[in-house]
Amino acid sequence: MSMTKPPTRDTVVFDLGGVLIDWNPRHLYRQLFDDEQAMEHFLAEVCHQGWNEQQDAGRPWHEAIRQLSAAFPEHAELIAAYRARWHEMLGGPLSDSVAVLAELRARGVPLYALTNWSQETFPIALERYAFLQWFEGVVVSGQERLIKPDPAIFQRLLQRYGLRAEQVIYIDDAPRNVEAAARLGMQALLFRDAASLRAALVAAKLLDDQPQG
Repeated sequence: MSMTKPPTRDTVVFDLGGVLIDWNPRHLYRQLFDDEQAMEHFLAEVCHQGWNEQQDAGRPWHEAIRQLSAAFPEHAELIAAYRARWHEMLGGPLSDSVAVLAELRARGVPLYALTNWSQETFPIALERYAFLQWFEGVVVSGQERLIKPDPAIFQRLLQRYGLRAEQVIYIDDAPRNVEAAARLGMQALLFRDAASLRAALVAAKLLDDQPQG
């Protein structure tokens, strides 16, 4: 009876926001609201996640701001701030996760990123976070006009960089994206914290039990 050798997982693909980068609109809107409940209502009902995701999928920001401001004229200034002061939504790097990324890089592990991000604002992140230069390739949803969890954007990553799903470990903090990657044959890890991520990469034999240096 022949035994099928399990695939070698030798390439790691990272999501960015929530895994390596602290992006949160509350960093900005806590400066613009003095009432937490009112802020949460605004982010749930006006500048909500689904609206922002359309920019991640390629909709131009000027069009998004214009349409939403027409629907909520009383919030026009707050809506405009979402783009005009977008850079204030960026916190620091998630340093413990970046340390894991640095370990993988030091080991020579091929690194890629697949992110839902507007093509208009991604250059701000590129300028701010030097570690984004460590990736051999980055696929940005806004540039592709595709958005996770659509399997087509995962396929685009694989095709563009000549990767096979069975060689990839994919890391994301959104369950729906993890599920989509797993359905394509990737080993998909739901990111919770850097310690559990590192343990999973040790188990995959991509990192040593103890950090080097």
